[in-house]
Amino acid sequence: MSDLNNIKFFDGAFGTYYFSKTLDQNPCELANINNPEIVGQIHKEYLDAGAQAIKTNTFSANPYMFPDKNQLNEIIKNGYNIAKNEAIKKQSRVFADIGYIKPEQIPQNEIEEQYCIIAQSFLNCGATDFLFETFCDYKSVIPAISLIKSTLPDSTVIISFAVSPDGYTKKGLLYKSLLYDASANDDIDAVGLNCVCGPTHMLDLIKGIEKPIKPLLAMPNSGYPSLVNGRTVFRDNEDYFSEKLCDIIKNGASIVGGCCGTTPKHIKLAIVKIKKQENNFIKTNITVKSQKESIHDLNINNSIFDKKDKIIAVELDPPATTDFSFLIDSAKKLKSIGADIITIADSPLARSRADSILSASIVKRSTDIDVLPHISCRDRNQIAIKGALLGAAYEHINKILVVTGDPIMSDVYSKRNGVYCFNSKELISYINSLNKDVFADCPFLIGGALNVNVKKFDLELKRAQKKIENGATFLLTQPIFSEQAIDNLIKAKNTLNCKIFGGILPIASYKNAIFLNNEVTGIHVPDEICEMVKDAIPEQVVDISAGFCLDIMKKISDYCDGYYIMTPLRRINIILKLLGSYLNND
Repeated sequence: MSDLNNIKFFDGAFGTYYFSKTLDQNPCELANINNPEIVGQIHKEYLDAGAQAIKTNTFSANPYMFPDKNQLNEIIKNGYNIAKNEAIKKQSRVFADIGYIKPEQIPQNEIEEQYCIIAQSFLNCGATDFLFETFCDYKSVIPAISLIKSTLPDSTVIISFAVSPDGYTKKGLLYKSLLYDASANDDIDAVGLNCVCGPTHMLDLIKGIEKPIKPLLAMPNSGYPSLVNGRTVFRDNEDYFSEKLCDIIKNGASIVGGCCGTTPKHIKLAIVKIKKQENNFIKTNITVKSQKESIHDLNINNSIFDKKDKIIAVELDPPATTDFSFLIDSAKKLKSIGADIITIADSPLARSRADSILSASIVKRSTDIDVLPHISCRDRNQIAIKGALLGAAYEHINKILVVTGDPIMSDVYSKRNGVYCFNSKELISYINSLNKDVFADCPFLIGGALNVNVKKFDLELKRAQKKIENGATFLLTQPIFSEQAIDNLIKAKNTLNCKIFGGILPIASYKNAIFLNNEVTGIHVPDEICEMVKDAIPEQVVDISAGFCLDIMKKISDYCDGYYIMTPLRRINIILKLLGSYLNND
């Protein structure tokens, strides 16, 4: 392990301090080329304040932000040399600052490659100390860290995670797990937290963990910003910040500094106060608990899912008005005939309906049947998702189905992407993390979707496997109509270690079949069933559709753990006919 004994104090923010001095709206990394004097001056101010280590002005210096390779190399080279020239004067250390790359629309392997490119550029400059800061995950940076240590075994590598005040990153990962996993990596010399949180919330997070065996770094923001005349403004709160930084050290952090909103004044006063109080600091024993020891064992109520017979889940859409009578009456009828679970869709086809979790709660209260609300990535950010799950837990709803969500057409046309704070795999991971923390006493059973109708089904299997690795224990398939879909279901059942529910979608009418074939992606109703219902009267459609679905259920019976039956256009009579025939072995 590299020597960190001579470092207790890092510098503070570069970007926000640079902007306050220059009002330059361009990325501050460009100043390494266009205004190197101000970059050097900021480094000097932090060193004069007492910082024993400074970060290069390269937080956003990556191929994603600066696709021109020559420009990127110049930013990194100049940024390192400017910091090095100032640090030499104070015999301080320079850490090559590598920030988190926003991974939207970038494959994981490309993200990993970009981190390696940045690390290699710093190695070429002669860098020996590295700080990976403001990270939302851990695995994406492992190859770059391995590259650094294999090239320069005596180098120092620190990784720091950015988490919200409740302890979760933007990717839904719990900070305790991230700190533990990073501490277990022999190539990492210190771990920590930075950004997002003000000093009080970061102090609370540090108090709440069993300290990693590696040195712990903490670099909180000065506080939380405000918008004043369109500008992001932080308070001048050096005295408050310095007091909290003292408390952070008392509770286990051995290296401290500042992030957004902090200035050389913050760092100078913090260093003065910490040095005055350090003889009174309580030295905490630094130990590591395994993840299994640090969380409650999950005790999920699987009573329905442990049923020996096939589980029957029936989907109902929540109302588009304030009238819940059809939803409640249908759920009662379905329960009476033998349905096990009512699933509640989350605004399907991106058409606004009553909230799925609220609707599920109303059904559960009114009928005492088990419920499975869907939760879409499309409409909620991380705050709203956690709030919805807290409400679900209060209502004793312990199952959730995670779906990506149909895109909003206006967003497609305007090239926006809805909310999509997570993709479905990340949302499953987030809820699984909450299960180990917030919902440890009442964890959710998490499900995901499986599309058996896609042409490249091997890729879909890989996505499904990732969902299972992230915490999904069951999958609901898209509607099954074709022999190819049945073959894909069989392949999934032989490949995936989870419960699988075969999707069954009755046809409500000829018009409904044509709509599905032409306007709903991924569904193709066979021509034979379309012809059978084309000129049929409503009573005949019920018999034809129920009979066709019953035949599919028999075909897939040996390859699924239950059935996921979708109610078409409120035609509950078709579902009742189908279930009656199935349960009576007609």
